[in-house]
Amino acid sequence: MTLVAERTHAPHPLRGEVVHGFGPWAGAAVLLTLTVTLAASLDQWQGGWAETREHLHTAATLLGAPLALAAGCWHGGRERRRRTEDLMATAARGPLARLLASALPLVLWVVAGYAGAVVLAWLATWYCSMGDSPYPVAVLTDAVVLASAVLAGQVVGRVVAWRLAAPLLAVVAYAVLGVLSYDGQDALGHLSPVVDGTTDDVPVWWQPVAMTVWTGGLAVTAVLAHAARRRGFAVLPLAAAAAAGALLVQTDNAGLWHTGALADRQVCDTSTTPQICVNARYGDLLPQVEDALSGLTGRLEGVRNLPVRFEDRPGEPRRDEAQLPMLAPIGRSVVRGELTEPRRYAWEAGMALYGRAYCSVEETRDWDPVDNAVEHYLAPSPEEAYFDKQLAEGSAADRDRLEDRRAARARLEAMGEAERRAWLSEYFATVDRCEVRGVPTL
Repeated sequence: MTLVAERTHAPHPLRGEVVHGFGPWAGAAVLLTLTVTLAASLDQWQGGWAETREHLHTAATLLGAPLALAAGCWHGGRERRRRTEDLMATAARGPLARLLASALPLVLWVVAGYAGAVVLAWLATWYCSMGDSPYPVAVLTDAVVLASAVLAGQVVGRVVAWRLAAPLLAVVAYAVLGVLSYDGQDALGHLSPVVDGTTDDVPVWWQPVAMTVWTGGLAVTAVLAHAARRRGFAVLPLAAAAAAGALLVQTDNAGLWHTGALADRQVCDTSTTPQICVNARYGDLLPQVEDALSGLTGRLEGVRNLPVRFEDRPGEPRRDEAQLPMLAPIGRSVVRGELTEPRRYAWEAGMALYGRAYCSVEETRDWDPVDNAVEHYLAPSPEEAYFDKQLAEGSAADRDRLEDRRAARARLEAMGEAERRAWLSEYFATVDRCEVRGVPTL
């Protein structure tokens, strides 16, 4: 009988590091930290892809990067803690190969923990998204930042023989990132991976590349300077990092970020008076906005001297436009893709049409009953009953003011349809004035 020996393959040296080493714990720590941080502000980003990108980016760079540095530092000092430095020095593999064999599994797990947080955040946004789409470039850039932090931490752990080096490094990194990011307008702040544009902004095409070269170049420089057989090669990634850093520092905010195409575009319903336009990033909310304003726009049908449309964009409305209550930042008017208070939303939209906030109290006192009657008829305040009660329980002047308001409301509601449309048309011709002359009476 011939016995045939089965060939067995020895497991790859990295397999033990990947499966049983410190990496899984570090990955779990990153996943837990980012998930808890994002869950604490769920109302402020869930449903909006740009908001999700912004919160993910801040959590990954401001919290994840110091944690990755600390994990790399602790892992880098394990040979010293085990007192196997001299033994490892006699291994066939060189210092660079040994460092990479130790660091790469940790990089894999830290990035995997971040990827898990990204998947959870994207799933949380996807089912109630209001338009727009994910931002994978930001995710890839932040993954490089975390990987670079692990590599840099690994070098620090091998150089600094102190058990408290890892937590101290995390604290220092958090402080430095926070200081650099405190004023994003500052030139040095552009070197911080935490700094980002506003929610409506997206980076220019080369900004993620420059940030990747800047952070990755510094990490590779540290690795080569510490462990490479020919340490002079560390000059190459250092030069690349310096060039990328100089480009970031010398470019102002307008050169690094620009308003996204969707943030500048409006999605409109032209069947109403005025037309209703919302920011294209929240285009899926248009039916809810239409429904919330249906009472207001229905009562304005046939009325002249109105703005052409409600618009939803930052800054002052254009000529013949009225400002729609801002949907952003989400977490107030909008939570998880739903308008939270449709009645209040309609009242705020109405106040943009006939509110005279730019006029003084003395100027508006004479036609206060008229303005209040229009407000009551078109889109009353959710607190109208409360304010009426306050006036009723106030001074004699307050009670007289309430009586004048109630009388004006009754007269406006008692008008016929044609008469009321004509009166409202005359009224809306005067809403841009702060003088009583020309305001129709009730």
